[in-house]
Amino acid sequence: VALEGGAAPPAVSLWLTAASEQGRGRSTSGVDRTVATDNGVYLGGSLGQSGVSFDEAVDGIDADFDASGVGYKLIAGWRFLDWLSVEANYLDLGSPDDNVQGEKIETDVSGFSLSAVGFLPVGPVDLFARVGAIDWSADVTARDLDIRGSDDGTDFTYGVGAQFRVWSLSLRAEYERFDISDADTVDLISVGVTWTFL
Repeated sequence: VALEGGAAPPAVSLWLTAASEQGRGRSTSGVDRTVATDNGVYLGGSLGQSGVSFDEAVDGIDADFDASGVGYKLIAGWRFLDWLSVEANYLDLGSPDDNVQGEKIETDVSGFSLSAVGFLPVGPVDLFARVGAIDWSADVTARDLDIRGSDDGTDFTYGVGAQFRVWSLSLRAEYERFDISDADTVDLISVGVTWTFL
């Protein structure tokens, strides 16, 4: 658009520039909306492989236990800065079982965790690390021997991961470790999705 014999008025030129930028899916600041950090409240879930190992006596049986199972977690968080969020999870690590001295022993571990999550945005990808605490409960069962033991507590948890952002959707993969007392290793490798509500 131009005046006869001259250039377009400044206001018209500015409008045309903004329209052109939006037509390419970008804001006037040049930030691609599909990869911009999407802060706010988010919900989601993850599914993966859990692992539990310990070496101790369970009602007189020397249990060298090492097993994996299918675990999941439900996610609720608030990303209030580009580089920081707080996140609450409900975790169920499934029912890993192992044969110990000819007897089947099964574990059930679940709990609620609260973590601070730090992000390093790299384009549409976030690298992240978490640190927090988990309030857990655990059962150890040997059904054939009619043995069942239970324990609970609050312990340290930490992990690392990465996620790929597309608008408000994020696809994530992560590794988490739970420093549960009386266990050598309790962990979860998972993949999941979250959706951010602005």
